[in-house]
Amino acid sequence: VACHPARVITLLLSDVPGDAPCDIASGPTVGDASTCADALAIVQRYAIALPAQVQRVLESGAGESIKPDDPRLAGSRTHIVAAPQQALQAAAAVAAQQGYTPHILSDAVEGEARDVGKVLAALALQVAGRGQPFQAPCAILSGGETTVTLRGKGRGGRNVECLLSFALAARGHPRIHALMGDTDGVDGMQDIAGAIAGPDTLARAFAQGIQPRLSLDDNDGHGFFEALGDSVITGPTLTNVNDFRVVLIDA
Repeated sequence: VACHPARVITLLLSDVPGDAPCDIASGPTVGDASTCADALAIVQRYAIALPAQVQRVLESGAGESIKPDDPRLAGSRTHIVAAPQQALQAAAAVAAQQGYTPHILSDAVEGEARDVGKVLAALALQVAGRGQPFQAPCAILSGGETTVTLRGKGRGGRNVECLLSFALAARGHPRIHALMGDTDGVDGMQDIAGAIAGPDTLARAFAQGIQPRLSLDDNDGHGFFEALGDSVITGPTLTNVNDFRVVLIDA
């Protein structure tokens, strides 16, 4: 990079909400405005015990990254060639072809996965029951990256956690279906992209003696949907544009 800055063109796949190049794992070709002092502030805020060598590197500033105004980056050019919004737009086109009016909520939804699931279910129920804010049939699409607070010992990822919470809140409504997964094909630590849920999800679980609420409490989304045969397994997709969620509401 330092020897041939004018020749550096970086092509990025965005896997972060907001698509900021400095937040993407882009290597040394994008300036990073954050500092060692910022890192130390986080360490202090959460009382993280660091190895002595790491502490010294941060305190001395020896670990500073290349900043946006560094002259070595003067000739560097960065282009985002794939991003969450593009994935949502492509899915919206498919939904429209199938007779569902698409609505993209956001490509940067963050927050606790189970809370996002509840909000999406509430929105779907409002559409199905009152025709607000959208008319059915429609597809509600969103992307981004939620988080999971671990409380149990199950096998889960943020997408199946969100979907299980969604299914519980949707209460088996006969016209609501959903698919949630990670676009790289791996949700959490499992080689499973995500799962699907529909009107009979809860009933089939109860018929097998599975308690959906207990599965959610145990962060066991993968165990829950695997038992129902509703996992979505794509294998490695060789790309990553964050999470993908679609909720279908039939007329």
